[in-house]
Amino acid sequence: MRERRQGGWLGRLRRLRERLGRPSVPALEVDDPALAVVAGSFAVGEADSAALARAGDWVPERPAVLRHHLLLPAERVPEAATLLAQDGWDLREVSHEAGRVRLHALRVQRLDALACARERARMAGLAQRLGGDAEGWDALQPPG
Repeated sequence: MRERRQGGWLGRLRRLRERLGRPSVPALEVDDPALAVVAGSFAVGEADSAALARAGDWVPERPAVLRHHLLLPAERVPEAATLLAQDGWDLREVSHEAGRVRLHALRVQRLDALACARERARMAGLAQRLGGDAEGWDALQPPG
C-alpha cells in the first residue's frame, strides 16, 4: 500500500501556488458577516445557468456559500441534518411554522451552473423524501 505524504495533492497545489507568487484564496466561513447575496433562484422552472447569468455581483473564480432554503416537518430535521452533514452541509434552523421548520442548508464551494443544478436536485429529492419542500437557493460572497 502506498504511503500518502503529509498534505496530499492539495498541499502540493498550495506549495506550488506559493512558489508562483499567487496568494491562496482566503478561507470563507458560512457565518462571515460581510457575506451578501450575489445570486439565487426560487422559481421551479428557472435554469440555474439563467440565475447565474443574471447575477451581476457573483465572481465565479471565488468560493461562495451556497444556501438552500428548506421547509421540513420538525420530526425529520435530525435525519436531514445527519444526511446533509455527510457531504459537509451545515443545517440551521430559521423558524418554526405549525409543526414545520424553515431551514438553511449551507456549504462553502465554488459555483457553476452544473453544481447549482446538481445540489438543487439533491435538496429537492431530500425534502420530498422527508415530507417537506425545497423552496430555492441563493449564493453569498463577500463584496469586492
